[in-house]
Order: sequence, then C-alpha cells, then structure tokens
Amino acid sequence: MPAVSKGDGMRGLAVFISDIRNCKSKEAEIKRINKELANIRSKFKGDKALDGYSKKKYVCKLLFIFLLGHDIDFGHMEAVNLLSSNKYTEKQIGYLFISVLVNSNSDLISLINNAIKNDLSSRNPTFMNLALHCIANVGSREMAEAFAAEVPRILVAGDTMDSVKQSAALCLLRLNRTSPDLVPMGEWTTRVVHLLNDQHLGVVTAATSLITTLAQKSPEDFKTSVSLAVARLSRIVSSASTDLQDYTYYFVAAPWLSVKLLRLLQCYPPPEDGAIRGRLTECLETILNKAQEPPKSKKVQHSNAKNAVLFEAISLIIHHDSEPTLLVRACNQLGQFLQHRETNLRYLALESMCTLASSEFSHEAVKTHIETVINALKSERDVSVRQRAVDLLYAMCDRSNAKQIVAEMLSYLETADYSIREEIVLKVAILAEKYAVDYTWYVDTILNLIRFAGDYVSDEVWYRVIQIVINRDEVQGYAAKTVFEALQAPACHENLVKVGGYILGEFGNLIAGDSRSSPLIQFDLLHSKFHLCSVPTRALLLSAYIKFINLFPEAKGTIQEVLRSDSQLRNADVELQQRAVEYLRLSCIASTDILATVLEEMPPFPERESSILAKLKRKKGPGNLHPDLDENRKERSVNGGTADHSSTTSNAKVFASPTTSTDLLGLGSTIATQNSASKGASLLVDVFSGNTAAFPVETPVAVGPVADENFSSFLPNTPQVAYANATLPTAEEPEDKFVCKNNGVLYENQLLQIGLKSEFRQNLGRMYVFFGNKTSTQFMNFAASVVCQDALQAQLNVHAKPADPTVDGGAQLQQILNIECVSDFVDAPVLNIQFRYGGTLQNIAVKLPITLNKFFQPTEMTSLDFFQRWKQLGAPQQEVQNIFKARHSMDTEVTKAKIMGFGAALLDGVDPNPFNFVGAGVIHTKTTQVGCLLRLEPNTQAQMYRLTLRTSRDTVSQRLCDLLSEQF
Repeated sequence: MPAVSKGDGMRGLAVFISDIRNCKSKEAEIKRINKELANIRSKFKGDKALDGYSKKKYVCKLLFIFLLGHDIDFGHMEAVNLLSSNKYTEKQIGYLFISVLVNSNSDLISLINNAIKNDLSSRNPTFMNLALHCIANVGSREMAEAFAAEVPRILVAGDTMDSVKQSAALCLLRLNRTSPDLVPMGEWTTRVVHLLNDQHLGVVTAATSLITTLAQKSPEDFKTSVSLAVARLSRIVSSASTDLQDYTYYFVAAPWLSVKLLRLLQCYPPPEDGAIRGRLTECLETILNKAQEPPKSKKVQHSNAKNAVLFEAISLIIHHDSEPTLLVRACNQLGQFLQHRETNLRYLALESMCTLASSEFSHEAVKTHIETVINALKSERDVSVRQRAVDLLYAMCDRSNAKQIVAEMLSYLETADYSIREEIVLKVAILAEKYAVDYTWYVDTILNLIRFAGDYVSDEVWYRVIQIVINRDEVQGYAAKTVFEALQAPACHENLVKVGGYILGEFGNLIAGDSRSSPLIQFDLLHSKFHLCSVPTRALLLSAYIKFINLFPEAKGTIQEVLRSDSQLRNADVELQQRAVEYLRLSCIASTDILATVLEEMPPFPERESSILAKLKRKKGPGNLHPDLDENRKERSVNGGTADHSSTTSNAKVFASPTTSTDLLGLGSTIATQNSASKGASLLVDVFSGNTAAFPVETPVAVGPVADENFSSFLPNTPQVAYANATLPTAEEPEDKFVCKNNGVLYENQLLQIGLKSEFRQNLGRMYVFFGNKTSTQFMNFAASVVCQDALQAQLNVHAKPADPTVDGGAQLQQILNIECVSDFVDAPVLNIQFRYGGTLQNIAVKLPITLNKFFQPTEMTSLDFFQRWKQLGAPQQEVQNIFKARHSMDTEVTKAKIMGFGAALLDGVDPNPFNFVGAGVIHTKTTQVGCLLRLEPNTQAQMYRLTLRTSRDTVSQRLCDLLSEQF
C-alpha cells in the first residue's frame, strides 16, 4: 500500500472530531454538526476549483457525520469525482464513501461503474484492489450485472498480481452469495481450481473459500479440486513451522488454509483413487499425531490454532465414515478433551462425539466414555455443555446401557436447567420405548417423567404411553395398578390425571378385584381430581366415567348423579355440557348390549412411527438423532400415532407425526406395500397430520362431538381415508406415479424435500404441500406459487394460501392448495418454489400431480346396468382402446388396487371372463358430469393388456386411457 504523505493527515478533520468529542450535550453536538454541514455545503457549491485534498477532507467529514447517525443528502458527486484521482488516499476515501452511503438505486451508479471499470482495466494493482473491494462491499445486483463477467477474467488471468487475485476471488465469492444467478459458470470454473496449486498461499486461501462455496452448489464441476486440495494439505501438514513463516501462526503452519481445505474435502465422498485416498489418510493421521505432541507454546493462540485444525480433521473423518482406525483414534482424542480445563474444548468434544456415535465403527469406542459423560452431566457448570452431555448419552445409548442412561437422565431431570427439560423428557421417552424389553419398565419410566417434570411432558409423550399400553395386553394390568397408585398422591400433575383417566377407563376392571381398588374407589379417586383440571382433561374424565358405567354396572347410579349435577348439565363450557348431557342420556336409554358395543375397549392402534421423534426432530434440527432411530440406517418397527381420549370414547382420532430421520417428511424412498404393512413398512405413511390435524384416521363409532375442522369444512361429508396401507412413491418417481395415490414425495434434492397429501371429492380437492428443510440453515424469502399455463387457466382453479417466508433448519412448512375442476383438462399446473439458502437464490419448478382422474367418483352398478350403459356409449368417438405391453408384473391384487386407486368402482362378477376387470365412475367438473366405464383385459401368456374406456366425452376417454395405461 502506498505510503501516506505528511499532508494527508487532514488536520481539519482531526479538529472537527475533537470538537464533537468535547461537546457537553446532544444539542451542542447537533449544533456543531449543522455548522460543519453548512460550511461543507458552501464549499462544494461556491468554490468550483476545490482541490483533491479539500474534497477528500470534506467527504471524510461527511462520512464521520453519517457514522454518528445523521442523514447525509449531498456530497455524493464529490465522492464520485474522487474516484478519478490518481492519488491513492483520495481514491480510497471516494470508494469508502460510496461503499457506505451510495444506494444501489442511485442515479450515480452508472458513473461509479464507469470509474470502477477504468480502475479494473488500469493494471494498477492498488487501484484494482480498491475497485474489487468496492464491488464486494456494495454487493448489489447492479454490481453483479456489471462486473460478474469481468471479475472471473481478472481472477484467472496469467498476468494478474497475487494481491489482486486474492481480492478477485473474495469479490467473486461475495457476488456468488448475493446474486448466484448472475455469476456465469464458464471456462473460468475449470481454471480457478488450479489456483489451489498457486505458490502464493494467500491466493490459495481465497481460492479455497470460493471453490468450497461453488462446490456446494455444483459438486460435479469442481470434483477435480479434491486431488489438488489433498496435495496442498499434505504439503502443509508435513512442513515444519519454519517452512511457511509468513503463514505460520504461533508455530502452527497455515491453520486457516488447512481448515478451509478440510472443509472443501467435506463436500465430496472419500476419493476413489487409492493413491489420493492413501495420501489423505496420511494427512489425517499426521494431524492426529501432532495433537498428541507437547505444545510448542503455552499461549492460548497456539492451542486454539492447533485444535481448530484437529476438530476440522475429525469432522472430515466423520464425514467419510470409512476408516475404522481413524474413527477410533478420533474418538480417543476427543475423549481426552472431555476433562479438559477449557470449557469450549469440552463442548466441542461432546458435540463431535455425538456424531461419532452414529458410526458403526466408533460407536463402541464412544461408549467407553460413558462414566465421564455422566460425571459431566452432574458436575458441569455450563448449561450448554450439560446439554451436549445429554445429547451424547442419547446418541451412545443402546440395549446394553439403556437402563443406566435412562436412570441417569431421570435423576438429572430433577435438577436440570429449565431450558433443556423438555428435550430431556423427549429423549428419555424415546429411549425408554426404543429399548424396552420389559414394558413395565417403560410404564414406570414415563410415570416418573410426569412426576419429575410434568410441565415439560408434551401431549405426544402421554399419547404414546397410552398407545403402547393399549397395543400390549401383557402390560395393561400393571399399567392400571401403577397409575391407580400414582393418583393417590396428594398432588398429581394434570398429565398424570389424563393418563390415569384413560387407562382406568379402559382397563380399570383388571384391578377391580382388589378391595383396595374397587370400582367406586377408582371413580372417587378420579373424580377427586376433576375440579383441579382444565377443560380438556375434564372432558377426558367424563369419557372415562361413561366407560366405567360399561365396566362396572354397580357404579352406574353414582356416576349418573355426577353427570346429572348442575355443575355438569349447566356447565359454562359447551363441550363439557354436551358431553354430560349425551353421556347421561346414553346411560339411561341404552341397553346393556348397546352400551357394551358403543363403549367397548379401544382397538389396538395401527403400527406407525412415533410422533415423539418428530417433535424432537423439529426441536433439534437434522443430524442430531440417534442412528438406531434413523430409518435410513436400521429397520424399525414401533407403534405410532397419538391418541386423544378427550375426543372419543370407544374410538379415538389418531394423528401421526412426521418421521425423524434425514427424510424430513417421513415418506422415505422405500415403497410400503400392503404385504409389508404388518411388518412396519407402513410406518412411512400418514405422517403429516401431526402438524395439520387435517387427516384423522377414525374407526367407525364415536361418542360425543367430534369435529374435523379443516378438511371436512371444505368438503362436507367427506369420508375419512386411512393411509395405513398406502403405497408411497420415491422422490425420483415421475408425476404419473401419483395417478393412483394421493400422498408421497414429489421432489427431493440435498436441500429440500417436497411431500404431498391430498384428498378429492367431486370437483373439489385440497392438497397439503409440505416443504422440508433438510439442512441446518434457515431458508429465507421462501415463496411458493402455482401457475396454470395457457388453456389450463380456464379448466382448473388452484388457490394457494400464503406460506411463511422462512423455513428453519430441519423444519417443515405447510402450504394448502384449494383446487376446483372447472372442465376436463390434460396439462398439470406447475409449482414454483423460490428461496435463499446461505445467500444463494434457489429456484425449483415441479409439476403438481393433479390429473383428471382425481375428480373420479366411484359408481356401483349391477351387471345388467353396466352392459346397458356400455351399449349406450357405443358411438365411435366415445370409445378409446389401447393395447399395450405390461411394464410390471401382472399381479391380480395389484391391478385391483390400481383401478380402485384410479378412482373407479371395481365391479366384481360383471364381466363374463373372471380374469377381466371392469370399473365405473363419474368425472365431476364444475360445468358437467361425465360417466365413465372401463374394461381391462389381461393376457398373461403374451404379457399384454387391452384397455377400453367409454365415456360421454371423447376428450375424457382419451385422457383417462392415457393415464391408466401408464400404470400397468
């Protein structure tokens, strides 16, 4: 940088700053500033021959006044004029003023751009650096449009000086973050990779930052950087601290560059080339070896630099997850930090070991540190470190140590910091369920959770214990006895009352033989808690009371008196009043047989994914769950859903929540078939309604008011649809795979997963679109819109409700689409998604699977009616026939399921040939209804199908034939 001459001290500026600092009050400061502004304005307007030094001094004063918080509305032109000066200090002040004060919409932007272009083409490295810094500091779209093509050229030019290359790389990085769509990917992308071989380590450091960002966006374009990064890293870690003197920081060679190279390598899988892989392994081993060496300095800067490289190397080892020796060594190295006196190191060690616990190679090594981690949980003063200790205990848990870890977490829960209690409760509940061999232990654990931290036990937890008890006969009696004893405590948490009311209402008869828990004692115990509870809990207890009338006829009179009391029949809450009236009336007029039928024991809940996992996933973000609970790593088969006894008596609504593996929307890439449903494969379905409460799965009978406030209000009398045996597509499947199904993953990449769940009735439909953020970074400026192009605008109305503009890392965002079919159509609407991720604008467009058959309503017909109608639709233009080769196995049950999924009623015994399939239905649009008949004739020997469709509209026949043919 040029030396500053003696005359550049700007004494007038120093005097002005001194005056401002000496002001005794705010009013005095404002008065002095206004006086100075008037003086500067008069100088700019009056003296046309103002020299560069004076302009620089006055512009500096304006900049200082602006930094004090005052508005500046003049002087911009003088600052622009400074850009044309040949003096470094004057040009520097001009660029500084522009970077801070000039708006991207300013009329002066074209003059500024011209000055920047002149400096970039001047070949003066000092001026070029100033111009590049200005572009990066402003970073506007206008700057990107003007210089996005010029900066890469400077970066890869052979005659560009090293300092300018550094500035150009960082400037390009800034433009790529703010306006990635304007930065062209061209020939320079292959040449910039070779900057990793540059002799100047400053250039290599800047280039590595740029390449890392670009590689995250387009990994294939920069995969050649892996070998160069490994070679450069090898030279650094094998060098002595004296070899790289200019870039050695407290005896650590180029720590910042080493960290950046290690992060770049984390963008890619382990190298396939054996030589490169071996060299990288040597580098990582060297870094681990150096961590064991005695420190070369006692200063904290030395240990910080050394540990920064070590932790980044361990992150790369974990990312590759392919070298057992390195993983175990990394674990042992981290174990040494668990008792380090430095709090930050203990925190980082615990955090890294959480990730190591997910590897099959290092899980056992992590478990050896269980006593140290438990001790940290009990004695650590920093709550954030204690939270990481909880995370690590959760991650290292398996069947061999589950009871010990759960006991320790329960013990800690009594004194835990309030900010982490809910998370501990969720983790204890998940571990107790996951590793429960004896479900009496599970019941005891959950009841202890409620005792110790009842306020932090969410609905998902107590729903879950009820499901487990209902689905397992062997634990029902023990659960009833245990909750009965727990309820005898003088002070019970309301969640315990809910669990007790539900379980005693279902299984109180199992302990009624003991005189200490007779029916009336059970009822009196529950009713003694009634006046202390909230309205939802009271509603649940009323449902338990009516259950008691069925279980214990001898208690009928006592319970009827309670239901008949004024406090119930005239309750201010309409829900409680209605329940009391209806339950009382039911108990009076219904016979014993009817009561037994209506109030029979709850049926087992369908096997589903646990909603507690989803809650923990939303709380923690991706990548923080135990691998044993990750469906991408191991098979699972656990009960799922949630139960709400306050909504029904003999039957309950079941809301399942999203699964919690890296598949955020819980739909996975595995196809769940009817045959595998009983084995737990159906865990992948019915995963959204935990957030929407819009798709309940109900058994037929419900006592008391039950309201589905979302979908049923839109489509009256819509039948509830059970998704337990639905077949879900993988994310790679094209949209025609949704023709016979309504839910699944529509689109997925490394950032975003889009899932759908929809239901249609007549000409109306509602589609729930779930956007899952698979990263740990928040999506900003998120917007999703639906476009119906050309003729489709008049054929289909799609109204999208506005979505939240931000999506947190690991979270889901729901958007509701209301759909109306006006007339038959062929094209599909397009869903456009736009958001910013890490400063990068992402644009995604996918076709929504809204097809004509979605508005198909099945119609039952007799054989006589079918063939009579078939003859009526005999005109040539009304029939479409297609003979095609079978694309899939010709399975009869699968074919039936697809025809019914297509929307038609499958008519058995209508066709004379028992191997043929016939169906009937009506396509509903706003303008008309179109009757449809279909006949599918399989030829198993030739592996062929003949599909015939007859409808009253030729365009409908053709479209339905095209859609259905693709399914076989």
